[in-house]
Amino acid sequence: MGPAPVSLSRLKLGKLKVVRRQLLQRYEHQPFVSCLAGLYGCQWRRYQRARAQPGECCCSRLECGSFGALIVTFFLTLVFLYFWSEAQNDYDDFDWFNFGNLGFWFPWSVVLLVVSAALFTYIAILLLLAVCLLSEGQRLYLHWSHKIGILVTLVFSISATTVLSDLWSRQWRTLLLSLQVTAPFLHVGGVSVMTLLSWPVALHFFRMSKRVRQVAILGLYLAVLLALYLVPLGMYSPCIKEEGALGPAPTLIGHRGAPMLAPENTQLSFEKAVEAGGHGLETDVTISYDGVPFLMHDRTLRRTTNVREVFPNRTDMLAAMFTWAELEMLDAGSWFLHRDPFGTTSSLSPEERDQMQNQTVPSLKDFLNLAAQHQSLVIFDLHRPPRGHPYRDTWITRTLEVLHNESFINSSQVLWLPWEQRALVREMDPALQQTSGSTASIEELQEQHIVRLNLHYSAMAQEQISKYASVNISTNLYVISQPWLYSLAWCAGVHSVTTNAMHILKNMQRPLFLMTPEEYSLMWILTDAVSAVLIILVFAFHWWRERGLPFWSGSRQVHENGPYSKFRTDHCEVIGIRWNPILSERTAPVLASRPLDPALSLHAISTPMHGYPVLV
Repeated sequence: MGPAPVSLSRLKLGKLKVVRRQLLQRYEHQPFVSCLAGLYGCQWRRYQRARAQPGECCCSRLECGSFGALIVTFFLTLVFLYFWSEAQNDYDDFDWFNFGNLGFWFPWSVVLLVVSAALFTYIAILLLLAVCLLSEGQRLYLHWSHKIGILVTLVFSISATTVLSDLWSRQWRTLLLSLQVTAPFLHVGGVSVMTLLSWPVALHFFRMSKRVRQVAILGLYLAVLLALYLVPLGMYSPCIKEEGALGPAPTLIGHRGAPMLAPENTQLSFEKAVEAGGHGLETDVTISYDGVPFLMHDRTLRRTTNVREVFPNRTDMLAAMFTWAELEMLDAGSWFLHRDPFGTTSSLSPEERDQMQNQTVPSLKDFLNLAAQHQSLVIFDLHRPPRGHPYRDTWITRTLEVLHNESFINSSQVLWLPWEQRALVREMDPALQQTSGSTASIEELQEQHIVRLNLHYSAMAQEQISKYASVNISTNLYVISQPWLYSLAWCAGVHSVTTNAMHILKNMQRPLFLMTPEEYSLMWILTDAVSAVLIILVFAFHWWRERGLPFWSGSRQVHENGPYSKFRTDHCEVIGIRWNPILSERTAPVLASRPLDPALSLHAISTPMHGYPVLV
């Protein structure tokens, strides 16, 4: 007779450690992989996709190009989305610029933000799917519809960035300013992303057979990672200050009143600015055809009045060519309710809505008297009348007449901004606070008796502000309505800001993103250290999993090598066999008739659906 049959009771079951098999055996998560491949390349069935074998590239040349285009599109879309989201401070200017060119109101800024956010989300999901597929060792195949989507997104990002850079190049300065407050947190986000990417990078690094590819992928990854680790060395933020070094908060000047709460340049708007705690009021002055200075920012009346209804044939006529009697006929408030430029009209009460519908174009006299009543500072741009206007050459003296003879405001409350005939103005009224709209040397400013600078916020520079402050020249920045931008101005030592959002900024108790150098150093070092440890652990794990490490089985040491050695199992290392008692009589002779070869790898014993143990 042949050798004695081996019964199942003689099999040494359960010798293999469960933890070791869970770590070393590659499980193919079929539902998970099917979902990834289906969403990325419409490969929902298993036979449609393939695994990348050791030493092979993860995709064909065409798919490599698609994956590269996906990465480039992701970064370009991210830059544009960040750029446009940080430009929210100037959305109102952007929408009114389009109104002037298109002739109708529409919130283009919000639409552009939503579209860019949607496209970025789409590209980010595709990139995440690709990284997950690579982590599962799958070959990439991008569906043609996604390739078209990537192309459309790429064209959109490039076109939008180019157009906005041409029309609104000053916004790139806003982007650089935003980095002064967000860079420490962007650094943490960037390091976190690179730490997550260490998993697919390590997987493919150890599976590549060509040394050149290994060096290329690891070199690129480490170069980017090292750059991120060291970025804080060149980082500057005014909001990183020693304890107690922060100065007082900038005072608030209402830009054309409180334009988020009421129609701009109306009596109601200025009253709301005063109620909100504004330290000053800003406006724009134009002189009517019969010599009455009134408040109007635009050259025409089309945007902020119902001139189209009252004077349909004079819609595009310059505001300065209307008489004061004609200006008093216009409704200067209803447009705010119809267009809702800041999305704030829903919070208005019925009484406030009625008030807005009864607003008229205010005169400079009424504006100055309101400021005098509340002891508010005033600052205004003075528009020179066009050619052929009766007050073309006397607009400065006419404005001073109103200030001195028709209103009861104190001259020291007025920040005189017009640069024309400054010497004459100073001679006529030395008490006016001479204010310059541009920078110059300290000597030049002192020669002109300048006591305040009124600058666009994009010109913000802490060193320059401190230099002027040392000779008692204060700085006002316009127009700042976002809390992050106000925080940056606060940290930079700005004395006052002109704002649309006085009701929001007045409630800020401290700047956003304020931290001490010690707190920042701790955040930086801790982020880099944790990231480095996690990345080392990920690479060590993949090296262990791919190359094999010594382990103990019973009383003898076994060493497995090679990328697929983890699938070999010793003959005594069987976790278990599913058994169907109904079929035990029929199946027992099958096993009894087969001698057990000690050299045979028993991991080949599998359990089909019906419970038959099959020995391959």
